[in-house]
Amino acid sequence: MNTCFILVNALPAWLRLSRGQRAEVFAQEVLSLLPQHPGIQLRHFDAEAYSAVCSDVLMCEVPDAKALHFFIEGLRDSAIYTTPYFEIVHIIPTWEGGYRAYEVAQVL
Repeated sequence: MNTCFILVNALPAWLRLSRGQRAEVFAQEVLSLLPQHPGIQLRHFDAEAYSAVCSDVLMCEVPDAKALHFFIEGLRDSAIYTTPYFEIVHIIPTWEGGYRAYEVAQVL
C-alpha cells in the first residue's frame, strides 16, 4: 500500500457555500468515487490555519499507481475540478518504508 498526499487550495466557489453544502458536495463529488476505486482509503486534513501553502490535504492510501491515477481522473471529471471548488497545489506520492525495501533488495 502506498500513500499519496494531495495538497489543495479551496477556491471562492467553495468558500461561498454553506458548511452544510460543502459537506454535501464533498460527499457527492469525492466520497462517492471511493466505491468505484476499490482499495483506496481517503482521509481529509484541514491545513489553512497552519499553512500558507494549501488549505487542505487529502491523504490517499492506494494499492498501486493505476488506482491513484484512476481516482485522480475521477476527481478531474467532478465538480471539485470543473466548478472549480479546489485547485491542486501538489501531489506527493510516497512509499512508506521504501528505503527499507530498497536495502532488502540490495542484500538479495
